Amino acid sequence: MPATKGFYQVETFTGCRSIGYLVRRLNTLLMPHAEALFADAELSFSQWVILMALRDKRAETCADIARHMNYDTGAITRLVDQLEKRGLVARTRSTTDRRIVHLKLLPQGKAMAKRLTPLIVDFWNRILADVSNTDAEKLIGLLTGLNARLEAEPVPTPAPKISRKRTAA
Repeated sequence: MPATKGFYQVETFTGCRSIGYLVRRLNTLLMPHAEALFADAELSFSQWVILMALRDKRAETCADIARHMNYDTGAITRLVDQLEKRGLVARTRSTTDRRIVHLKLLPQGKAMAKRLTPLIVDFWNRILADVSNTDAEKLIGLLTGLNARLEAEPVPTPAPKISRKRTAA
């Protein structure tokens, strides 16, 4: 199947210039830095990300957070348990569907998220020191658009594999 006309061409495509590779590599490089930034903080980086997801209304259940962070729901539940014990979030069962448990960011959780945000802000400002504000805004816009496009794109269901029985020659 020939590639459609667009930015990438089969003849010149290299993995190191693939947007998927570059975004994945960026995340791989970012995580150890982010976790180290929070090593001496009151929360882990993952716990802070949960508070921010609730604060920014990107998630309202453990399942939402698990999808958002690409984590196992059990791992998210354990992290939320810790946040709840500390009085940073609260759980409330849905009135329309008892299977759904909503998460609410409590005032102490909101204050904690705000108090730890400078760790990430300072980090990104240091990394972006040689990037103009215009280019940084352009990059954020492009990444936001790519995220929206991928969220709207249906994930293809793999075709069933055809069993190939060997026959004697």
